[in-house]
Amino acid sequence: MATARGLRGRRPAGRGWRGRGGAPARGGAGLSRGRGGLCGGAVARRWRGGAALERAQRRRQWPSLGGMAVCARLCGVGPSRGCRRRQQRRGPAETAAADSEPDTDPEEERIEASAAVLAGVGGGLCAGPSSPPPRCSLLELPPELLVEIFASLPGTDLPSLAQVCTKFRRILHTDTIWRRRCREEYGVCENLRKLEITGVSCRDVYAKRINPRVKSGRFVKILPDYEHMAYRDVYTCLLHRYRHILGLWQPDIGPYGGLLNVVVDGLFIIGWMYLPPHDPHVDDPMRFKPLFRIHLMERKAATVECMYGHKGPHHGHIQIVKKDEFSTKCNQTDHHRMSGGRQEEFRTWLREEWGRTLEDIFHEHMQELILMKFIYTSQYDNCLTYRRIYLPPSRPDDLIKPGLFKGTYGSHGLEIVMLSFHGRRARGTKITGDPNIPAGQQTVEIDLRHRIQLPDLENQRNFNELSRLVLEVRERVRQEQQEGGHEAGEGRGQQGPRESQPSPAQPRVEAPSRGPDGTPGEDSGKPGDASAAAEPPAQCGQGQPFVLPVGVSSRNEDYPRTCRMCFYGTGLIAGHGFTSPERTPGVFILFDEDRFGFVWLELKSFSLYSRVQATFRNADAPSPQAFDEMLKNIQSLTS
Repeated sequence: MATARGLRGRRPAGRGWRGRGGAPARGGAGLSRGRGGLCGGAVARRWRGGAALERAQRRRQWPSLGGMAVCARLCGVGPSRGCRRRQQRRGPAETAAADSEPDTDPEEERIEASAAVLAGVGGGLCAGPSSPPPRCSLLELPPELLVEIFASLPGTDLPSLAQVCTKFRRILHTDTIWRRRCREEYGVCENLRKLEITGVSCRDVYAKRINPRVKSGRFVKILPDYEHMAYRDVYTCLLHRYRHILGLWQPDIGPYGGLLNVVVDGLFIIGWMYLPPHDPHVDDPMRFKPLFRIHLMERKAATVECMYGHKGPHHGHIQIVKKDEFSTKCNQTDHHRMSGGRQEEFRTWLREEWGRTLEDIFHEHMQELILMKFIYTSQYDNCLTYRRIYLPPSRPDDLIKPGLFKGTYGSHGLEIVMLSFHGRRARGTKITGDPNIPAGQQTVEIDLRHRIQLPDLENQRNFNELSRLVLEVRERVRQEQQEGGHEAGEGRGQQGPRESQPSPAQPRVEAPSRGPDGTPGEDSGKPGDASAAAEPPAQCGQGQPFVLPVGVSSRNEDYPRTCRMCFYGTGLIAGHGFTSPERTPGVFILFDEDRFGFVWLELKSFSLYSRVQATFRNADAPSPQAFDEMLKNIQSLTS
């Protein structure tokens, strides 16, 4: 102890722990105890004669070796002082060949050995019994385990991981890692060529092939060679680059709108336009056709192709304008033309859109509407701007699950409506529209606080009886609005169409009815108000008989004859060009979880709606506020 204190008191400046003449200081045991009593004298004498310890003490390399140890524990070879000096001593040729070093690097082995010495011995000199045990290096793990670890990380983190060391960079070239990231993040299925051999659906044949008219036996021969496609290139050059356009979108096609779903399909990104079934078969599944596709035609080069028309894929372009908005452009619009001219194009479009010929449509007004839509939509030639839409958020106290519905819309055919719940209101926003009520507007709003009790089956056939019940509820709503005018003002402050029935704080349900539309109100009520106003349908075990009143027209006579409950609501009607819009009273009829209807009293018309049975990826709103903002944006475009 005295020796240690004496040495500390007479240590020459700049000489470190040395005695006179450069010899190591005497009294190793005393020195160890003097440093804190953390190491016994026997241990000090054991290492005192060692060359490694003498060199380390003489050159005062303990801090540098400690830094190497930390670096070695993390990644094998890291930015330690020894590493940098070694790099400075290397010549240009050695530096250029750094990436081609063998798996067993002498420098890595030397640093690992130094780390082991410091962990077992140096730690005894400067660390207490409570110091943590040494950590193993990731480089010590077998490559198979490293592949499994790296494959579980997000693909966006892998480029940073590749910069850690050469070994990690080599392992990240393993295609299994990128195949898993493609599958888990984007739903990429197995190799496309395997799909060709096992058989594909008509949808895949129509969208993915170079020429849809070629017989199926030749599809494999004309496809690009995807068998040796690297999934790393698929992830980085295709999926990650175009990830912002995945999800649901509404095209800007004047009042008509639409529903586009951009998905990863095999080794493609495909934009599918979803179309309602042919009128009036509201319960039939949705139809769809591809508008564009993106894939890797060559290594590290994504190709955009327009799928519009009947001559197969051709060159196109996609531009991401801003967040939640992108545009498409066809560079070969001559592929959209048909040999028979506009007349053949119209007849082909009519069969696809309506499933019939013009001669089958006897209603003159309907013929005019159909011809108007063809002229308006065909002028775009698939050069469109799309704006993102979200699926409505769901809560346990919602009347039914919100989502997309297809419904009858008079002479306009079937349209798509988004049903969403906002506290005491249910709203329906038109995703597709027409010249009377354009896409983006609200078509029906339902007051979940005012339930209507239907009369017996015989009195239901009397239109005057149903009208009397609805008008009584409307008068009650007016009185409530006068009593709580400030609440009504908040709910209706931003609505454009005039209202013939005030229902300011009422939940609104939207159905693709003819002409119903309204701007989204500001107040959304409280989440629990709807459940307090009406018993959830799951608890209403017995249904009530239902029949349409005499004189009320319906596009589909095959409507349900039993309903769960009815509510008071209003629908939006307007003239051509969305002129003179106003709200008219009506009755919302809930049939089951997937179907509802709306009776328009003023029009003496009935609309039936059926849920869109489809699963959409990347379509959920990040927050309720984002969904409300989306509703305002799509409505402002057509207000």
